[in-house]
Formats: sequence, structure tokens, C-alpha cells
Amino acid sequence: MTTTTVPGVRLTVLVGEDDMWHHKPLFAEIVHRAHRAGLSGASVFRGVEGFGATSLIHTSRLLSLSEDLPVAVVIIDTEQRVRAFLPQLDELVGEGLVTIDHCEIVCPGGHDDKESS
Repeated sequence: MTTTTVPGVRLTVLVGEDDMWHHKPLFAEIVHRAHRAGLSGASVFRGVEGFGATSLIHTSRLLSLSEDLPVAVVIIDTEQRVRAFLPQLDELVGEGLVTIDHCEIVCPGGHDDKESS
């Protein structure tokens, strides 16, 4: 079995679970726009505890504070494709945090869909 790696970037968007975009969860709008933009994939992860710019801790451990838990939308693709997507995030994300990290994309079996397209 041959494993190939290619350079990529991981885009992480941290928002609140209750953040909305036109009556729709913000995280869902980000995922749908990433899909329409042709990015390789997007996953949403719900946090169990966290705080942001307000310094208010949100946690799932206390029923009264279990609102607006942190949510991370993670997208991995080539740097060029991710950076082309950033203007859409400028429109969507007001109080969230957006990070980009360099990574290696592992292609088991030496197969790389990005290079073959």
C-alpha cells in the first residue's frame, strides 16, 4: 500500500451554536457555502465547554449554561481553494474566530483526487 501526502491547509471557524444567518444556523450556512464552492469537505464539531470574546463560559455540564455552546467548522483543502473561500467568511462571521493552519493531506493508496481533477 502506497501512501502519498500533499500540502494543504486546515480552515477552522469557531462560532457559537446559537449564531444565526438569515434564520439558519451559521455553522450550517458555512458548510453549505463550502460545498457550493467545491471545497473538499467540511465537518462541524460541537464543543462541550468554552468561552470567547465575552469571557462567559458556556458548558454542557450545567443545564442553565448549556446554551450557545462552541461550534467548530473544519475545512481542509489546498491553500489556494481555502483562501478563495475567505471572502465568504468575511460576510458571515462577525464575532467568531477564523484560523488557517498548514497541514499535510494523507492520500492512502497514493490516490489524490485534487491532482487528478
